[in-house]
Formats: sequence, C-alpha cells, structure tokens
Amino acid sequence: MKKRVFAAALAGVCLLSGCSSLLNRTYSATEEHSSKYWESENADTMRAESYQDIVNDLLLLVGRHTEDAAVRLYNYTDDASVSDALEKAATEIQQETPMGAYAVEYITSESSSQRGYYEVTLHISYRRTLEQIQSVVNATSTSALPDLLDAALEQSKTELAVRLGYWGEDEQASVEQSVADVREVWGLTDTAPWTISFYPQTGDVGLIEFVMGDGTQPSAAESADEESTNPQPEISSPKG
Repeated sequence: MKKRVFAAALAGVCLLSGCSSLLNRTYSATEEHSSKYWESENADTMRAESYQDIVNDLLLLVGRHTEDAAVRLYNYTDDASVSDALEKAATEIQQETPMGAYAVEYITSESSSQRGYYEVTLHISYRRTLEQIQSVVNATSTSALPDLLDAALEQSKTELAVRLGYWGEDEQASVEQSVADVREVWGLTDTAPWTISFYPQTGDVGLIEFVMGDGTQPSAAESADEESTNPQPEISSPKG
C-alpha cells in the first residue's frame, strides 16, 4: 500500500465530504474507506493500528464534521495504553493542528476490550459548523491575504478563514498590516476593528480567521462614489 503525504492525499479524501483543508503537517493516508482506515465489513467503523492512525482518523472525522464515530483499535494490549493514546491524540488535534484548533471544542472517548482489538467510541464537539469548515480557503502564504479579504468584502462576508501552506518569521505583523491596508482602501478605518485569530496558538500558524463585522460595510466602489457625490467642503482663510 503506497503512503503519501497526508496534506495532499486528504484533498482527494475530502471531495465527497466537502472539507477544504485540515492541517499543515506530514501524515500517511490512503483513500477514504480503504482497509487502512475503515473496517471492510463495516463501512461505519474506522480502524487504527498505531497512534498516528488514531490522529489521522480523528482528522478525517473533523474534516467531515462527524460528531460520533466507532473505531477499532488494534495492536494495543491494555486499557492504560489505549486511554493514554486516545487522550494524547485528542490533545494533539486540538492544540497542534490548525483545523482541530479552529473547529474542535472537545473530544471524548470510551473503549472496551474485544477479542483482538479495542472497540472505541468517539464523540467530537465542535465550535465551528460544517459550512464554516467547508468554507476554509487555501493559500500558500500571507501574501494572498489582501486579495482574499477584498473578495470576502465584495461578497459581503462577515468572516473568512484561510489555511496557510507557509508561516515565516514576523508574519503576524504582516497579517495585521494587510488588514489595516484593506480596511483603509474600503473606508473602514473608523469602524469597529476586526477580530484576527491564529490557529494553533503555539508553534507555526496554519490557519487564520478574520471576523469582519456585520457585513454592512460599503464596497470600495460605493465609498469612492460617495466621496465624489459628496465632496468635502472647501475651507478658505478669511481675508485680512
């Protein structure tokens, strides 16, 4: 079975589920419902044979906004190791992956020993809707943000989430400057500031969320028209 970079493979995996992107890390993965991640005799049950498989299973579930799932966990021999692996994987998803940090509220699990495997029940609570997850936009770097923000404003969107392929030094300052420039162009400098959130909060940022208000801001063209039809009065100095 060929292994591929998870970030690239997941794009194919998510064609049916609608998830646009998950994280900027390297994982092994195969096609959805393959024998590596799904039990062949039960299409609703996933499988995992290692800790990394557990993480990848969780990422697939998050991308589909799945709330409840069953996983058969192989190659674990005692309750303690299963519990530790599940807790560690849930923490990694929520704290270290961009999509998990952005979308997941919490993850709980229960497990029971069966002959040859552990039966695990997962529950994932979300802070974001399926529509929000599907609306995440991909960009190679922060240089694309001005165009993406312009497009969002033209469509009267009130929020934008962008997943980045690269995060360098001093990028946060660059993001804030891009927002300031866009707001100035659109005549929004006197409106309430936008909320900018970075995910994950530690390490390299892989996803940025912009909350841009109530969507009532005028377009750049409207702002220009208003200035031309309502010119500022000229102030002349009194003659002495």
